[in-house]
Amino acid sequence: QVQLVESGGGLVQAGGSLRLSCAASGSIRSINAMDWYRQAPGKERELVTSMSSGGTTNYVDSVKGRFTISRDNAKNTVYLQMNSLKPEDTAVYYCHADGYWTVTYGFSQPFDAWGQGTQVTVSS
Repeated sequence: QVQLVESGGGLVQAGGSLRLSCAASGSIRSINAMDWYRQAPGKERELVTSMSSGGTTNYVDSVKGRFTISRDNAKNTVYLQMNSLKPEDTAVYYCHADGYWTVTYGFSQPFDAWGQGTQVTVSS
C-alpha cells in the first residue's frame, strides 16, 4: 500500500508564504502525477495544481504566478510553495498521487492515494 503524509500548513497573514510538503511511502514502483487539491468550508474540493512524472505542470487560474509545485522523485515527495497568500486561499490542502505499487516480486497494482489534509489559514 501507499501512504501520503503532508506537513507545512498553518496560520499566516495575507501576503505571506507557506511551503507544504507531501511524502509518499510504501512499496512504490512508480508515481504518475502528484497533485494538490484544496477544500474551503462549504465549497467543493478543487484541483490547485498538478505535476506529471515528466515535469509538466498545471495550475488553477487563481493561483498562477503565486504558487509553485515541485517534485523530488528520488524522495517521492511533492512540494507546494505558496507566496502572496490571500484570505481566499484558506482551505484544507490535500495531496494526491497515483501510480503503481509492488504487491510482490514481479506483480504490481495501481494505487490512488490521498493525504490526510493540512489546514492553511490566511488572515486579512
